[in-house]
Parts: sequence; C-alpha cells; structure tokens
Amino acid sequence: MNDSLVIIPTYNEKENIELIIDAVFSLPHKFDILIVDDGSPDGTGNLVKELQQKNYDGRTLHLVERKGKQGLGTAYIRGFNFALEKKYDYIFEMDADFSHNPKDLISLYKACSAEGYDMAVGSRYISGVNVVNWPMGRVIMSYFASIYVRFITGMPIHDTTAGFVCFTRKVLESIDLEKIRFIGYAFQIEMKFTAMKYGFKILEVPIIFTDRTRGKSKMSGSIFKEAFFGVIQLKIDSWFKKYYADAA
Repeated sequence: MNDSLVIIPTYNEKENIELIIDAVFSLPHKFDILIVDDGSPDGTGNLVKELQQKNYDGRTLHLVERKGKQGLGTAYIRGFNFALEKKYDYIFEMDADFSHNPKDLISLYKACSAEGYDMAVGSRYISGVNVVNWPMGRVIMSYFASIYVRFITGMPIHDTTAGFVCFTRKVLESIDLEKIRFIGYAFQIEMKFTAMKYGFKILEVPIIFTDRTRGKSKMSGSIFKEAFFGVIQLKIDSWFKKYYADAA
C-alpha cells in the first residue's frame, strides 16, 4: 500500500473531479485518493464510481458517500478516520477545484517525510499574498482574518484558514477527532490550533492559490461567522484543557 492519502471532500464537483484525480495520479510520488462525497445532486459520486474501474498504475481511488451536505469539517474527520484505519502515514487535505495546485503535494510531502515536520501547511501568506483571481475584497478579508486569528489564538501561522495541509499519522492519532467541534473554515483553524497546543512541529510551505474556474464556491456568511466567533471560544476553552504531547 502507498504511504500517502489525499482526502478531497466534494459537493457538486462533477466538472472538476476527473481532472483533479488525473492530476494527482500523474505525480511522480504515488498518492492514493479518498473522495468524500456528500450526496452531490450533480452525480459526482457516480462519476467517481466509474473512475474506480480504471487502472491508475498502483494508485488507489477510494470513495466514501454520505447522505446530504454535512459540512467540510465532518467530511475531513470521516476521511481522517478512514486514513488511520488503513494505516496511511501522510494524510492530506485538498480542494477539488484546482485552487490548490496538485504539484504542491510533493512539497508538503517532503516537508513531513524528509524534513521531519509533523504538519505542513500550504500557505498563501507566508511569502506575501499569493492569491490569483480573487476579488480584492475577498483577498483583504481573508488576509486580515488570518491576522485576527493569530492575534486571538497566538498561533505563529500566517495562513490560519488554509485548507491545503499534510498531517503525519501521529498528529491525527494524538488529537481526539470526535471532539473537533467546527465544520466550516473554523475547522481548519481548530485543527492547526490543536496541533500547535500538542507541541507538533508545523511548517508553512509557500503556494499560489488560484480561485476556481469551474463550479460554484461553497463560501457563505454562516461559515465566516463560525470562524470569526469560533476562535474566541477556541481560545477560552484552551485555558481549561490539558494537552498531552507524548506523541510529539
């Protein structure tokens, strides 16, 4: 079995899914893929089932289908548990819409497998602002949201809401995944904050983020609200919680 699993949550990503699978499977390192589909009305899950019949030269395409749209965070938690059950050593989060360049998976993998980091974050802001095709208002909102999160939580991470991440297995084994509370972009903040509190070594790897050209964005006001107010509760809760870093 390969040592790396890329988790890609999907909801109505039929336009992108075959292209992103082919792009990941074309990389020189053998990454397996897990699609976690939330009952996409456009037939994304059915297309993945068809693609599972193809020969990908030693790479495996997994599919988990869920009923209804249950949120990004719960999709990743389901994927993390799958990865731990299957004994993968390196577990990745990535979007289906090419906002994350599949080629950057190699850099994230090397940061953990060769350089000894426990977690690698594909960062839009570690070397300036590297975002393509976003309206200026959204760039400003995202950039200052990360500054706000860093101020509240004390995290030394520039891109706190990044969704392009590599975790080593020991990070996910150490965190009680069932107690991760948030489901939107605050989920990304909570995972990084929790890994930091456990004392794991985290590296930001510079990437260029390109907004989707096919399909529709899943961003909503409620997701942003959860992130804005959630970090305050996250920080308060941490004052009363003990973090054991034995695994780190």
